[in-house]
Amino acid sequence: MKAVVEAWLEQAIAELKTNGILPESVSAKPQVTHTKDKSHGDFASNAALMLAKPAGKPPREVAQMIVDIIGNHSEVEKLEIAGPGFINFFLSQAAATQIISKVLSDGAQFGRNNAGEGKPVQIEFVSANPTGPLHIGHGRGAVVGDCISRLLDATGWKVTREFYYNDAGQQINNLALSVQARCKDIGPDSESWQNDWYQGDYIKDVAADYLAKQTVDAADKHVTAKGDADDLDAIREFAVAYLRREQDLDLKAFEVDFDVYFLESSLYEKGDIEKTVEALVKGGHTYEEKGALWLKTTDYGDDKDRVMRKTDGGYTYFLPDVAYHVNKWNRGFGRVVNEFGADHHSTVDRVRAGLQALDIGIPKGWPGVVLHQMVTVMRGEEEVKISKRAGSYVTLRDIIDEVGRDATRYFLAARRSTSQMTFDLELAASQTNENPVYYIQYAHARICSAFRKLEELGRKYNRENGLNNLDSLTLEQETALMDRINQYPDLVNVAAKNCEPHVIAHYLRELASDLHGYYQAGSNEAGARWIVDDLNVSDARLTLISAVKQVLANGLDLLAVSAPEQM
Repeated sequence: MKAVVEAWLEQAIAELKTNGILPESVSAKPQVTHTKDKSHGDFASNAALMLAKPAGKPPREVAQMIVDIIGNHSEVEKLEIAGPGFINFFLSQAAATQIISKVLSDGAQFGRNNAGEGKPVQIEFVSANPTGPLHIGHGRGAVVGDCISRLLDATGWKVTREFYYNDAGQQINNLALSVQARCKDIGPDSESWQNDWYQGDYIKDVAADYLAKQTVDAADKHVTAKGDADDLDAIREFAVAYLRREQDLDLKAFEVDFDVYFLESSLYEKGDIEKTVEALVKGGHTYEEKGALWLKTTDYGDDKDRVMRKTDGGYTYFLPDVAYHVNKWNRGFGRVVNEFGADHHSTVDRVRAGLQALDIGIPKGWPGVVLHQMVTVMRGEEEVKISKRAGSYVTLRDIIDEVGRDATRYFLAARRSTSQMTFDLELAASQTNENPVYYIQYAHARICSAFRKLEELGRKYNRENGLNNLDSLTLEQETALMDRINQYPDLVNVAAKNCEPHVIAHYLRELASDLHGYYQAGSNEAGARWIVDDLNVSDARLTLISAVKQVLANGLDLLAVSAPEQM
């Protein structure tokens, strides 16, 4: 119905132009929004406020012209001009129930559209260094990135999910040295142990498998250990492959998959780093000082220039990122969304400065970036900070093992990524209405239970009869459910456009609340229990909750959370 209302307004604007009230040059598209207060109708538009100035008339006068042009329609109970010139649309019962037929006919496709027109978009997320198990912060990035990918896919984009492995640099050297030390029975308690080496039981596991000459099969790498504790290069290769495999297993348990695994080391092997440096030097965007090569990032809004190549000849971390993004651009990704932890904030500006300095047609503000804040894990009143396996932090696998994949995914998706969050293990594991994921899944299961109950009673559900009797759905709870369902396609668009999966998580909780409220209304005199003696009313109510069940399933799928039929 929102699309219908928008079409009516566009037709009214066209007629106002034909009548000479609006100039032909006016191209403003009227905004139509769902109202929050039902006393203001089902939809509201600010069209008259937008058009008052070009029409040279007061907004309420323009609003009246628009209302007169729209006239009477069976879908509208009444049109109302409110405040300074808003137009409120009160839908008829027939219009309100149309959404039920739409949901049931579209099925799993309800809420999806082709706004992206099949254009390519790359989503880079997680991109954890292969130096240890994934922590809960990586988990938040995995959920947000995966849900953004699902939302963009649902709105017509051709999505490529990419994981960037930082398999080069000092951190990888420290990993190799840590494993080598363990191979030689040197632990954190030893005087020769370095502070920047990695601790935790997982390092001992890597060392043990290396000495046992085990074979590791990672996503695109197969390595058999040499078992030589003095061969640091062999240890490095094995350790990176080993931890890549561990991260892959964690992500698969989390139902997160990638289309591309990109290695930082490949940028060095193919000479992309040197080519980037040469291009920046040639363009006059660099200078040498105190033996280091600097990039003039202040020319692009940075607070100070940044070192690209250090005095020892090594590159700073942001230069490979510039080369990597040139690679993305050259692969044809006009749109890129990077999902990072908030600690990458300063890196974003430096990378963009480097890309602008290359002057190869990359637009300002590219790539797009979504930053997530840190996660604090609590058990009751106590913060959980470490894991025996990792040694210094809570791993993603710890959380999944304790509360399950569904709860972990929902909790990490349900809060705006720019907000810090507290992950309450006890709440996430509970089976009560206080647990939002349980509450939503129970709504889906409750609907499935109603249809099983119908079979136990020896009765059959007739959808066609239900569709023909939707005019019997006049209870307040029924109207609220239909209105909530109507909002779903718009919210999918909003969540996709703004890369905000929490919008869907919040919506599902509200829809579940409406559903549970509808069920509980059966104890009232109005009698809203779904299975009643009147077959027409019963079929209509079952048709309504069938539509709710479908929307719940579609929304949960966008979060990769299951929709159980029994709980």
